[in-house]
Amino acid sequence: MPYIPQINDYVKWKKEVEGWIYFVDKDYVTIEARVIPKKSEDIKHCSLHKNNRLLVLCYKEQWKELNCIGYRSDKYSENIISTEK
Repeated sequence: MPYIPQINDYVKWKKEVEGWIYFVDKDYVTIEARVIPKKSEDIKHCSLHKNNRLLVLCYKEQWKELNCIGYRSDKYSENIISTEK
């Protein structure tokens, strides 16, 4: 059965991209490849988000290239729960 990405899965794609699945759509997913904390000045002007994110698009035709390493219990955790047995 082919891999179907889920939010909060930790994946590797090719050699360059590694991170959490951030958004899932029927046609593509985004992978959170990097999180960059905002400067305090930027947070003061827009406190809705405290970080900037680099998201990489991966289209459905490319999902077969994704390697799921693990997942996390919720969006606030950074701990990877391995899928390997």
